[in-house]
Amino acid sequence: MIKFIIGITFLLISYFVYGFYISTYDISVIPQKLKRDTPTAYFDYRGVINVHSDISIGSSSPQQIATAAKQAGIDFVILTDLNTFKENVHNDSYSQNVLFLNGGKYSYLDSRLIFYSPVKDVVGKNLGEAQIRFADMLTQREGGNKDSLTILAHPYHLGFTWNGDLPPGLDGLEVINVKSLSVQAWQASKASVIWSFLIYPFNPEFALARLFLEPSEEISLFDKTSLHQKIYGFAGAEASARAIPLANYLIRFPSYQRNFEIATNHVLLSSELTGNLNSDRQKIFTALKKGQFYLAFDALGEPKGFVATIEDRGRSYLMGSQVKLGKGMSLNVHIPGPPKNFFEIVIYKNGERFKTFNDPEVSMLITEPGVYRVQVRIAVSMPLPDANRWISWIYANPFYITP
Repeated sequence: MIKFIIGITFLLISYFVYGFYISTYDISVIPQKLKRDTPTAYFDYRGVINVHSDISIGSSSPQQIATAAKQAGIDFVILTDLNTFKENVHNDSYSQNVLFLNGGKYSYLDSRLIFYSPVKDVVGKNLGEAQIRFADMLTQREGGNKDSLTILAHPYHLGFTWNGDLPPGLDGLEVINVKSLSVQAWQASKASVIWSFLIYPFNPEFALARLFLEPSEEISLFDKTSLHQKIYGFAGAEASARAIPLANYLIRFPSYQRNFEIATNHVLLSSELTGNLNSDRQKIFTALKKGQFYLAFDALGEPKGFVATIEDRGRSYLMGSQVKLGKGMSLNVHIPGPPKNFFEIVIYKNGERFKTFNDPEVSMLITEPGVYRVQVRIAVSMPLPDANRWISWIYANPFYITP
């Protein structure tokens, strides 16, 4: 009995000593005090989609979610309560200085679709009507659904796998889905996930970041689809704070705030948000509809200051743009930094790795048509027992260069 008590005591002491060691570890790859100047006249706004409140499967009210979003530094949220058909369950509004947009998440075939319309276009009064409406919308060619945004959620999440090619009426897909990544991490190594759960109280950012896996299947689908239709990648929070059963009575894990701090969508605007609901809503919607944003694992460090543009004869085009090939055209990339760790800026062309750079400023001539996108990868140093590894920090939406 005494040996057992001594053994337990030793384990507890070791656990808390290691916890203290972990608590001092800063996973950020960017110096916190670095002044981040975006070299062009764009304003960077951070937002999350795929967020559930207690109206459906979430654990908190929209008001509580707004507080969490403000604490996480989020500028806009698209609420996507599951299969809700009542009109104006919660209206678009500003809450806690966070722009709240009321969308929805709906069952469709064996998958789930995220839907948002700034003009409050509804998908139906019930799930049957929604199926018919989505079937019609997804057959529309580019520009057919100009007043709405439709995104395929977690295309390879367990039980919701999309089969076949993506329909032309789809605006985008979740390249990153936080819940899907956690499930993949569990499948890859249950011990690693349990270890993250144990060290979470000491360093939540590191505990979650160490589980990052490259969304290889989603990226492959994204690149394959972008070869024949314009489509954009999104980061989905899949936030409900219900990873632990009985969340209402025990602990909301991971909390909305922690979830919002992991991965977000960074919209680049040419003019600031002013606090006017109508104009700000339209700015955010238009930027998302046009793909003028990038995805970032914010847990690795503040990415604001990143920008990728096509420069052509004095004109500048943001991510998501379709541009006719011109003489002297260049793809310019700027990252905040340089990062503390080894890094690489990778240019992909038609889904294949094309060029790699190790400078925070890149200017690459474009001499051929194709689909070009930018990915920034960081060699993240991790404390024992983890090994150092490369993690993608930023995924930019593609440029479509036509002949």
